[in-house]
Amino acid sequence: MSGVHVSATVNGDEAEFVCHPGETLLDVLRNRLGLIGAKEGCGTGDCGACSVTVDGQLVCSCLVLGAEVEGRKVTTVEGLADGNTLHPLQDQFIEHAALQCGICTPGFLVAAKALLDRNPSPSEEEIRFALAGNLCRCTGYDKIVRAVDAAAKVVRKQKSRQKKTARAR
Repeated sequence: MSGVHVSATVNGDEAEFVCHPGETLLDVLRNRLGLIGAKEGCGTGDCGACSVTVDGQLVCSCLVLGAEVEGRKVTTVEGLADGNTLHPLQDQFIEHAALQCGICTPGFLVAAKALLDRNPSPSEEEIRFALAGNLCRCTGYDKIVRAVDAAAKVVRKQKSRQKKTARAR
């Protein structure tokens, strides 16, 4: 079986890889690109541990073929931080103790980021709905929801400051 050559943007960087036609994006990310944040929890798209975004859309990377991301933008949990500066979601997950074993955490972070990108002021109900595809067996979901709500406030405040700075120029 021959490989498929793929060029994509992964976490803002150009990436090229060769994968088998039936190889999942999850396996490509972990085994070919060394991005091990996304986890395989179920292999059937039911748990959300492998969540990433492709062109801004939340997907389970265990259900997407690596070859399908040709020419597309993929963002994993590794792409949330800005260098050594954590994304507000990451900070708030730590602050609110919204994690335990860590298997589900990357998927929750990516799903929450996708939510905040499209809705910077989500209600608790909207947060719970957006995270419904992610399962956690260790924590209660309340800490996760509170962390996402707190991060949304931080992100809104940061954007407000950026707008004021831009206007002052």
